[in-house]
Amino acid sequence: MLKLKSKNCYLRALEPEDLDFLYRLENSTDLWEVSGTLAPFSKKVLRNYLDNSHRDVYEVKQLRLCICNSKDDQVGLIDLFDFDPKNRRAGLGIVVLESKDRNKGLGQNALALMIDYAFSVLNLHQLYANILEDNKVSLHLFEKMGFKRVGLKKDWIKSGNGFKNEILYQKIKSS
Repeated sequence: MLKLKSKNCYLRALEPEDLDFLYRLENSTDLWEVSGTLAPFSKKVLRNYLDNSHRDVYEVKQLRLCICNSKDDQVGLIDLFDFDPKNRRAGLGIVVLESKDRNKGLGQNALALMIDYAFSVLNLHQLYANILEDNKVSLHLFEKMGFKRVGLKKDWIKSGNGFKNEILYQKIKSS
């Protein structure tokens, strides 16, 4: 039986009581560069999103789960996006909101849980991740989890007065 739980974290569906956490995360300007956000989200918009978050991954082509620590605190989100059941692939993204919760194995364990879910339950053949070239922590994490660098998107993300490169990583399910 698959469990979305490890020794220090677990993944769960979004709940209505996640509104304040989601509001803080989505409106954190530190994350806007990688999320493509250009303006703040209202609580009304996020409440509407939460009201529809129960919809099936095959219908909405994405799955967002809350990462909780062993004390049941919300610490981040992990997403499957661009879910493509025909070609059996999806994008994978993760964020741990507060710096105090980083470098404790939460991201690595959450990724391991989601990778296992994607390959064993959704029967995906591959996952991919888009990571900014200067995000050394994420690059290291995804490489540690078996993702391979397969491409470079030059000047892909507008940042400040210039552009940043984004690296494409893939993890193909081993036979």
